[in-house]
Amino acid sequence: MWLRLLTCTQMIERRVRSRLRERFATTLPRFDLMAQLERHPEGLKMNELSRLLMVTGGNVTAIVDQLEKEGLVERLDEPADRRAFRVRLTRSGERSFAEMARAHEEWVVELFGGMSRREQDDLLRLLAKVKQHAVEKELAKP
Repeated sequence: MWLRLLTCTQMIERRVRSRLRERFATTLPRFDLMAQLERHPEGLKMNELSRLLMVTGGNVTAIVDQLEKEGLVERLDEPADRRAFRVRLTRSGERSFAEMARAHEEWVVELFGGMSRREQDDLLRLLAKVKQHAVEKELAKP
């Protein structure tokens, strides 16, 4: 089961990465970072982005630097901490991400199109059960 899940995940991710590159000349990490910012219109501090994306601060900094040069994100002073700043999408970034997100959703729907709605619901329910069990095991670790 684990190998089948991993294979499916890798195949879907490979397809999404390829389509993001071909259609939008962007990468999945850039898309993921913009998705986090879209969910937090007030912006996020770099350490918050790093935690949410589960990557190092250096990775986040490099992506933010690129997106800032392209006018898709902006850095804002953080009044509570003069050493920190918030990153948020610009208007251009919001428009760009909205277009990418619509296409991304279409691609994912297409990739799961071979399953009926009931099969998708069943899979979602079963995966939620696996996740819950894994969370319980993680919390029970000494």
